[in-house]
Amino acid sequence: MIARALTTGWVSDIDRAHGPLYLAIARAIGGAIGRGELLPGERLPPHRALAMDLGVDLTTVTRAYTEAQRRGWLEAQTGRGTFVRADAGPPSGAGLTSVVDMSMNLPPQPHGVALAELIREGLARLLRHEDVATLMAYRSGAGTAQDRAAGAAWLKPVLGPVPNGRVLVSPGAQPGMLAVLSTLTRPGDVVATEPMTYPGIRALAAHLGLVLAAVETDDEGFVPAALDRLCAARAPRVIYCTPTIQNPTAMTMSAARREAVAEVARRHGIAVIEDDAYGLLPSEPLPSIATFAPDHVFHVATTAKSLTPGVRTAYLVVPAGSHAMRVTTALRASVMMASPLLTSLVTEWIREGAAADILAGIRAEATARQRLARALLPAELCVAHPEGLHVWLTLPPHWTCAEFVAYVRHQGMALVGSEAFHVPGGDPVAMPNAVRLALGMAANRERLREALVGLADALTQRMPAMFGSVV
Repeated sequence: MIARALTTGWVSDIDRAHGPLYLAIARAIGGAIGRGELLPGERLPPHRALAMDLGVDLTTVTRAYTEAQRRGWLEAQTGRGTFVRADAGPPSGAGLTSVVDMSMNLPPQPHGVALAELIREGLARLLRHEDVATLMAYRSGAGTAQDRAAGAAWLKPVLGPVPNGRVLVSPGAQPGMLAVLSTLTRPGDVVATEPMTYPGIRALAAHLGLVLAAVETDDEGFVPAALDRLCAARAPRVIYCTPTIQNPTAMTMSAARREAVAEVARRHGIAVIEDDAYGLLPSEPLPSIATFAPDHVFHVATTAKSLTPGVRTAYLVVPAGSHAMRVTTALRASVMMASPLLTSLVTEWIREGAAADILAGIRAEATARQRLARALLPAELCVAHPEGLHVWLTLPPHWTCAEFVAYVRHQGMALVGSEAFHVPGGDPVAMPNAVRLALGMAANRERLREALVGLADALTQRMPAMFGSVV
């Protein structure tokens, strides 16, 4: 009698097709509370009765109820049963029914660091010691002497000592790269890059009318001999690359490989844009390509991955000579200046040590999230740096990239497929059947764990139910 009664209402909404069943049960509970079908104080079916009705073992139901309790929807009363909490409401943004955004490659909230407090304290110190009118005014050039010195100090682990005059402040890496490319190239010029590259450089090339040419890579990045051949055959004006935790493939060049790439650039007289967004994440940073060819390399280092995107601050280290003036002119023509307030905050953080604390906290949280990914996803399909922010996941043959992205989106996970990174036209490597998983946006590790469990399950699906109904 009880079993027949349970087949109505929220129980019939349990979606067995998508992810682990215990999560599907918990998801159905949260959805029913959100729709008002389960009211505060209402008693849920006994564990054993629900297990019998669903034809599952008792452990599955117990795990589901425990998960729903953890989410704040249910409470267990000894000897009486399980009830909807009095303060339960619609699932929040951290609930099971919300989308886990794994498409934006942002750093996680730093572990053990109160970022909001650091922002408040830093701004308070600025307002005590700086003139508000100055912080709110226009500034010429590309950063004050203090801002440039802070940038040089921040990048010292990868660049070594550099003169402050070669350090320019940009409101993000993208404007900095736009300034360099607009200074060095004309429409129709060739830019050499990896076959799978940062979408931002694809956007800049399209905007400026440049041609991207893919260079063969291995598990360390550019193959030097292939780069040398392309430089001889197509005479690119610029070589663009991300040597540390490359986006999206997560490969990292060794010091020897960086030196070899620098030698090719020197031999052909070609400028290099070194996009070092992730260079400070490893606890033992590798030397920049710029250390091997300082007269050829434009080193771009955003703080978006090592501190927070919200400060919109990046450092652009240019070769000696007239480059600083020319790139500063291009920056001013396109974006006028970096925000004095935000740049001053970053300078304050670097000088007071808060920036190092934030970086250490991001590194610790990123490491913990990478451990989760290694534990829950098939190792043979994944490439990642143990202190990086993303995972490059090769899909099994029965999935196409587009189908997999659509399928997991239906389950509440947003990913980016390989087509977003692929350099089209004549590249030596076919577009891989892969997706990038950004681990930093999930609100917490438990939310990330749930998403990774769902992804692991999705990889094993061979005939997804969502496509079976298409006619």
